[in-house]
Amino acid sequence: MDELQMEKALWEDLQKILDLQYLAYQSEARLLNNYNIPPLKQTLAEMQQEYKQGLILKLITQDGEIIGSVRAHEQAGSVYVGKLMVRPEYQRQGWGSRLLLAVEKTIPASRYELFTSSKSAQNLYLYQKAGYKIFDEKQIDAALTLIYLEKQSYRCF
Repeated sequence: MDELQMEKALWEDLQKILDLQYLAYQSEARLLNNYNIPPLKQTLAEMQQEYKQGLILKLITQDGEIIGSVRAHEQAGSVYVGKLMVRPEYQRQGWGSRLLLAVEKTIPASRYELFTSSKSAQNLYLYQKAGYKIFDEKQIDAALTLIYLEKQSYRCF
């Protein structure tokens, strides 16, 4: 397997990351039986706004292919982590955990927060394994409940 590298995404990477997002979130859409989920509807302009307001990391192969990404932004002392994704053929190899850890190393904070669907057992397992604990649930509609998780960090100074 290729050696992979983690780097901050560049402006010119955004379309490739958005393409990866459309691919990676197909499994979530299937799980929810809903192809209108926000990650599948996001525009490049919306992603460019996220880029200006926070951090986007990319996971790349030696030949420069982007196979993973995660976003984060800090607000009121908490870091909000979102759109953690890994290309399907690279999933279940620890890359999602490494992306999550990279956010924590890049933006030191006392608290990290993220959310996922209650139906996303693999995501819940990954986040809890990384030290995140469930603190809230919100029922969006009859088919969708979001689970909110947080991680307290005592490394921040």
